[in-house]
Amino acid sequence: MSSKKQASANPAEETIPAPLTNYKIQYTKIFINNEWHDSVSGKKFPVFNPANEEKICDVEEGDKADVDKAVKAARQAFQLGSPWRTMDASQRGRLLNKLADLMERDRLLLATLESVNAGKIFPNAYKMDLSTSLNMLRYFASWADKIQGRTIPIDGQFFSYTRHEPIGVCGQILPWNFPLVVLMVKIGPALCCGNTVVVKPAEQTPLTALHVASLIKEAGFPPGVVNIVPGYGPTAGAAISSHMDVDKVSFTGSTEVGKLIKEAAGKSNLKRVTLELGGKSPCIVFADADLDSAVEFAHHGVFFHQGQCCIAASRLFVEESIYNEFVQRSVERAKKYTLGNPLNPGIQQGPQIDKEQYTKILDLIESGKKEGAKLECGGGPWGEKGYFIQPTVFSNVTDEMRIAKEEIFGPVQQIMKFKTIDEVIRRANNTHYGLAAGIFTKDLDKALTISSALQAGTVWVNCYGGASAQVPFGGYKMSGNGREMGEYGLHEYTEVKTVTIKISEKNS
Repeated sequence: MSSKKQASANPAEETIPAPLTNYKIQYTKIFINNEWHDSVSGKKFPVFNPANEEKICDVEEGDKADVDKAVKAARQAFQLGSPWRTMDASQRGRLLNKLADLMERDRLLLATLESVNAGKIFPNAYKMDLSTSLNMLRYFASWADKIQGRTIPIDGQFFSYTRHEPIGVCGQILPWNFPLVVLMVKIGPALCCGNTVVVKPAEQTPLTALHVASLIKEAGFPPGVVNIVPGYGPTAGAAISSHMDVDKVSFTGSTEVGKLIKEAAGKSNLKRVTLELGGKSPCIVFADADLDSAVEFAHHGVFFHQGQCCIAASRLFVEESIYNEFVQRSVERAKKYTLGNPLNPGIQQGPQIDKEQYTKILDLIESGKKEGAKLECGGGPWGEKGYFIQPTVFSNVTDEMRIAKEEIFGPVQQIMKFKTIDEVIRRANNTHYGLAAGIFTKDLDKALTISSALQAGTVWVNCYGGASAQVPFGGYKMSGNGREMGEYGLHEYTEVKTVTIKISEKNS
């Protein structure tokens, strides 16, 4: 997801309280039919705090049997004549708004859980993630009674029109980097269109989704409309992807897993698939750019949330004449960070999500050193406890290096040099990914030319990472299929039915 979602109408006026210190993890079970269930297998899995590597709690481990129960409940809730199917569309919108109100009531707890479970800097969790989640729900709530078909002029003997109908049971598989935001990105359009859902949170970060489950019941959603099954990808996630009674699956995560999900969808019932996958996004800085602004945006574009953003500006191309100065400023900026417990005041960088990601990032940093990139700062672990990595900047990076090709998903900035527009367009597009891109220049013609040429779902000009609920988001090439958010996101959750009726041939 985006690194800088729209925060609030008046972000400067928003006061950020201290995180909760005395709270209890209330919800650790599987949520099906508005009830809490133990896993069929009896298994549980541990959930950890990445800042100190300590276990937070154990959560019920759903697998195929639990997914089957959840899908059955979702299918029952979607049957013709059910309370959900016969509900006025405006009421669906009111329920989504009620859910947003309850989340706002519990905002401090949800932000604390995101910080503890996902390693998010608390002010960012409170101000950005929660505000974005609320904006997302309220945006889609407003669409619930505005999903309309069209009348189509054809032969005068016929009356033809279209209906936009809900698809059915939608499986939704969440990532660990933006657990709450992406939950809203997925359930918002699905529910406003009248679908039912089975959600699998990431095994690393299930706690906010399970708390939201309690609020869904409190808001008054009918049983079975929303079901949440925590578990692992190869079991619960695979069961959703291959389930013969799931009509659509939406996944946010790695390209490798996206391929498995699309394969499973094709081998089962050819269910519809929306994928928001990885990226290796280019950020191009021309010599005529506002250098102060470009350095800051490029910096946040790759270091926000410890680099754990699919749209991270992880291939930074800087024009040759300003290259050295840009590197110097970028290094100075990276060295200003204070690392530590993300709940503490004054912290700018928290931990990576888990040991697997931590090890992968350090391995890629070592590959950069070995392949000849110049390590300008950072380059190793930080602290004695938790999955912390120093903010790292490499210069003299070339396109064939692993750090220039592979998605690092960590606090590592790679700065490359270019000479001409044609060269940088070719190099920017020379990747399997196509999620996002950034351009910094004061030349409007240059900006328009390059934004048209770049193969990316989102292009930012003289900024990076900004987005809002009404703006569509998704990728080209191996960065995914389909779009989420905005009106375009609604298209992924409806079937278009054409109805043509023979009318009387007599003149009225």
